[in-house]
Amino acid sequence: MNGDAGTAQSHEFQAEVAELLNLMVHSVYSETDIFLRELISNGSDACDKVRYEAIAKPELLAGNDKLAICIAPDAAAKTLTISDSGIGMDRQELIDNLGTVARSGTKAFLKGVKDAKEGLGLIGQFGVGFYAAFMVADRIEVTSRRAGSPDAWVWSSSGGAGFDVAPASQEQAARVPRGTEIVLHLKEEAARYLQPFELERIVRTYSDHILFPIELVDEKGEARQVNAASALWQRSKSDVKPEDYTQAYRSIAMAFDEPALTLHYKVEGRQSYAVLLFVPTTPPFDLADPGRKGRVKLYVRRVYITDDADLLPAYLRFVRGVVDSEDLPLNLSREMLQNNPQVAQIRSGLASRVIGEFESLAARDSDSYAKIWSAFGPVVKEGLYEDHERRGQLLALARFATTAGEGTRSLKDYVASLKPNQTEVYYLVGEGADRLKSNPKLEAARARGVEVLLLTDPIDAFWTTLPQEFDGKPFKSLSQGDVDFGLVPLLDKAEADTGLKTTAEDEAAIVKAVKEALGEKVSEVRASPRLTESASCLVANAQGRDRELERLLTRQNRGSGANPILELNMSHALVRALGTAQNAGRPEEVADLASLLLDQAHILDGEMPADPASFARRVNALVLRGLRGDA
Repeated sequence: MNGDAGTAQSHEFQAEVAELLNLMVHSVYSETDIFLRELISNGSDACDKVRYEAIAKPELLAGNDKLAICIAPDAAAKTLTISDSGIGMDRQELIDNLGTVARSGTKAFLKGVKDAKEGLGLIGQFGVGFYAAFMVADRIEVTSRRAGSPDAWVWSSSGGAGFDVAPASQEQAARVPRGTEIVLHLKEEAARYLQPFELERIVRTYSDHILFPIELVDEKGEARQVNAASALWQRSKSDVKPEDYTQAYRSIAMAFDEPALTLHYKVEGRQSYAVLLFVPTTPPFDLADPGRKGRVKLYVRRVYITDDADLLPAYLRFVRGVVDSEDLPLNLSREMLQNNPQVAQIRSGLASRVIGEFESLAARDSDSYAKIWSAFGPVVKEGLYEDHERRGQLLALARFATTAGEGTRSLKDYVASLKPNQTEVYYLVGEGADRLKSNPKLEAARARGVEVLLLTDPIDAFWTTLPQEFDGKPFKSLSQGDVDFGLVPLLDKAEADTGLKTTAEDEAAIVKAVKEALGEKVSEVRASPRLTESASCLVANAQGRDRELERLLTRQNRGSGANPILELNMSHALVRALGTAQNAGRPEEVADLASLLLDQAHILDGEMPADPASFARRVNALVLRGLRGDA
């Protein structure tokens, strides 16, 4: 033992851990079985790690090459012990691993726990690892010895503000020649976890496919294996039952939901590998985290290598599962993973297969596919921006809200419903489909029955900046550049004659007066081809960025944004009133009306006027003038 640490040393938990433990200790959930699944999974990871490290350092397994997880209930002592013969932890690792939560999304998790009415789904969605044990235990002791180390250490806590770390006693050290032993002092209400049949049920439900033996010790001290411990992905599909896939998914993905889609196949030839992938039903809480990566586990000949091999592109990061190669070397480094041509081939094959399965599902079961798209579509759309090779496939897979009605539509359906003389796919980007449906930029399209895609995900503002087309029809934004619906017939021909006409000379005078009044607040003023009812709207230059992208970048302090173009409906009474004021030589009224048109356009785009007080003053003045009957 280290002589400088002969006594227990107390440590405080990281703030987030302390808050998490408080919730675990004082909250009552309908489902607490997860604690055993989490601890078994940790033990399995530890066994994987020592087996992997032993490839280069065989001495780590010296004298004990058995890798297993053991569960030992003690009814008399009211303790449950979960031990493994894995890699183990030294003193600092115990402090770092059991005293902090080093993962993004911790605050989101904590908020979710507080807000949740039912704990089962939440715990399954977020996973709480080791700390879930405090749901059933009022005290936990962890004895661990790092593989190859002479020292064993004990971590202990009652779930309060902190924990103690001390050298293990001779008795404790003797029980842990390598690996980790976790002793749970169970709460009274958790006494059922001392019953062997209950423990076996949980193992078979959640951990049956852990690759290492899980042994249950009976009251006589005899151990028997209670899990299958087989690599499901290496078995033939005909030998696997649906419930086996569900259990494997829950074990691999650390989830409670059902898989929405399962991919199980083998590739043989120049290189051979087995694949078992799952698409979840419930999105993980940190799905939208830009730093989140996929967690497809890479095995080589049943030896776990890493879950950080980036085997799928980022836009498929929600897919969970296993890839087991027969050909890769066991000593794969991070650099080799990035540059190995065999790994690159696996990556390409996996992405193509997943997208192909999406295509097949969309063709044979549109309702099931619609549920997957609803859960993961905003992430898959990242591929429209990042994956040039598969952009066409992803566009075909995409489902969009449109002005045609409720629900979503494919681009194939959209193109099949094109109006006569319509040659473009029209879209509008913004926040919320309901808000977009009331956007004045849709008025001319609505008057002709032209369907418009309503793009409401943040990524939509980015992938639409790239040249896009579907079935030979280019994409066209209704908030950017010129839009010409002139060749598309109106639904009601009579509508063409209802508006009051203005001469080209009058329009030019109004445009000039408004531009002079607004100055640099707008880059241009022009008559609108988009508006039939509203007085004004804002659009972006054809060579610039879409209005929604400008807003997003401005919020992120990535640019101040270009001045917009103000479009005017020359048939609108407010615009005609401005023209009358200009002809009558009332410049102050012209300036007020011009500013009012600009502020109104900002509001209709979901923005605040630059000067809300001045906007309110102008509206009040206009209302009062109308009430008085002023000219």
